[in-house]
Amino acid sequence: MDLGVSDEMLGTFVPLIVYWIYSGIYVVLGSFAENYRLHSKQEEDEKNLVSKGDVVKGVLLQQLVQAVVATLLFAVTGSDSENTPSQNTSLLVLARQFVTAMIIMDAWQYFMHRYMHHNKFLYKHIHSLHHRLIVPYAFGALYNHPVEGLLNDTLGGAISFLVSGMSPRASIFFFSFATIKTVDDHCGLLLPGNLLHILFKNNSAYHDVHHQLYGNKYNFSQPFFIMWDRILGTYMPYTVEERPGGGFEARPCKNVKGE
Repeated sequence: MDLGVSDEMLGTFVPLIVYWIYSGIYVVLGSFAENYRLHSKQEEDEKNLVSKGDVVKGVLLQQLVQAVVATLLFAVTGSDSENTPSQNTSLLVLARQFVTAMIIMDAWQYFMHRYMHHNKFLYKHIHSLHHRLIVPYAFGALYNHPVEGLLNDTLGGAISFLVSGMSPRASIFFFSFATIKTVDDHCGLLLPGNLLHILFKNNSAYHDVHHQLYGNKYNFSQPFFIMWDRILGTYMPYTVEERPGGGFEARPCKNVKGE
């Protein structure tokens, strides 16, 4: 049934809605899944340097920017009739577009993310905002400085869309999946049977290492693969161990001196 909603409109707003629905699920799960948390609820409340109210405001601001950029991008690249794949579009073509977009997004975000850590000005004034979340949680995944949100997430997504050649309709699914993956990486939980943790080594424990002081210059890769960390020597191996009192803890396998 045609509801009169364009693919461009859905591609703009569905990922934003998915963000809050999926992170909301993790908020509920985290309230009674203490034995699967990477940090205790007490640590989440005490160690983080920003209130959850400010996190919500920051995420909504970033999503506003995303919506504006997506609207402009779809307007420039054409209409539904020009971009919607035909019924004969093969799954192989769609798979190629998705994999291409994933690789492009990973490359863009790795190098941008790493540069924001090594440039002292950018880290102090921009990226450090995200690292106020020492104990990550799901709806804090997109809590960034607006400049970082634009350069890293929004621009990276736009380039992935353009280079992959996907249609607005395909982008609905790709960006919803990328949103789910990003939220999952910040959820702070290691739930049994999590398919994303089975398919991807870049998971909530991997990213938790990066949010700790000892891992601040390591594990930059996001949101899908860890190849850039592996190739360029910024991968920090770690183990996941049971924490006394319940839950898990990601611990580095080697001592690292701060820079």
